[in-house]
Amino acid sequence: MTKQRILLTFGTRPEAIKMAPVVQECQRRSDEVELIVCLTGQHREMLDQVTKYFGIQADCDLELMQPDQTLSDLTARCLQGVHATIERFNPHCVVAQGDTTSVLATSLAAFYQSVPLVHIEAGLRTHNLQSPWPEEMNRRAASLLARLHCAPTQRSAQNLLQEGVATETVHVTGNTVIDALLWTVSKERQLDEQWSAKYSMLGSQRVVLVTGHRRENFGAGLQQICRAIADLADMFPEVIFLYPVHLNPRVQQPVHQLLGNLTNVYLMPPADYPEFVWLMDRSYIILTDSGGIQEEAPSLKKPVLVMRDTTERPEAVDAGAVELVGTSPTRITERLSALLTDKKIYSSFQITNNPYGDGQAAARIVDLILQQVW
Repeated sequence: MTKQRILLTFGTRPEAIKMAPVVQECQRRSDEVELIVCLTGQHREMLDQVTKYFGIQADCDLELMQPDQTLSDLTARCLQGVHATIERFNPHCVVAQGDTTSVLATSLAAFYQSVPLVHIEAGLRTHNLQSPWPEEMNRRAASLLARLHCAPTQRSAQNLLQEGVATETVHVTGNTVIDALLWTVSKERQLDEQWSAKYSMLGSQRVVLVTGHRRENFGAGLQQICRAIADLADMFPEVIFLYPVHLNPRVQQPVHQLLGNLTNVYLMPPADYPEFVWLMDRSYIILTDSGGIQEEAPSLKKPVLVMRDTTERPEAVDAGAVELVGTSPTRITERLSALLTDKKIYSSFQITNNPYGDGQAAARIVDLILQQVW
């Protein structure tokens, strides 16, 4: 039997986390798959942490990051690098995940060389090119060029069909982030004593886990978020607000200036993926502007308030596990206070079935790839 040569490309930490189950599934099927992993390397240290944790060995590393490069610079260099990788390995298909710059560049490189593109996490939409920026454009471009669309939910699949994508190329697989999460939670719960010792300052107190780093919130939005957290920390001195702060100076500066001196606000460096999963599992509520956390937290039954005005993941909102609160200090304070004081409201966020999947997405995706006659 001829093996299918599959090239996976990714370069950021979120991509690596969501691609890891696909890598593992391809490795399990080594009699059918010749796997090639290409790292584009946008998130160097954070990317390396994830690949090491999941045991991913790269066949090539483009090492694209340079100081102060523009998106245009990064996109051009990524396109050239992936193009050369496709020429070198001559894969039967190329697989990209999500909506990053590497997805855009991979999609173009595959298209230019007439190699079929498989798009994982296809069909997410806000229908606003400016939010999230530039991710909304990246994923729409990938949808134009993909030959196989692995949509995480029925709504995502419907978005693609409404855009005219051929029905036979669209499949609902679930999201691989749930595969990765469930595998990691199981592993890290066995290390609970170790993590509890590291975070001994948490004691038995309730924890609000905070993440905030999106480009569209830079400036006034992030300042408003920090003011809301400061007000909440004063209102609920018995609650700990734990904030792993992104390394971008445009995040570091306002966060440390506005929150650095509060006794029940702990600012810490970005956590490695397994550590962050443990923190999500340990938290009481999550306050975030992230996309992926909206998918993961429902599996852990953690209420999520999203500090954005739009989301490309409306399924969790519709299910009641996630609520959009924007960056208004009044709104953030009001809704987080309600979750901290009203158990009925809190329990209403704890849904039974995560709309993003059951932990079997990677197996479905590899099945679909192997069924294709390219």
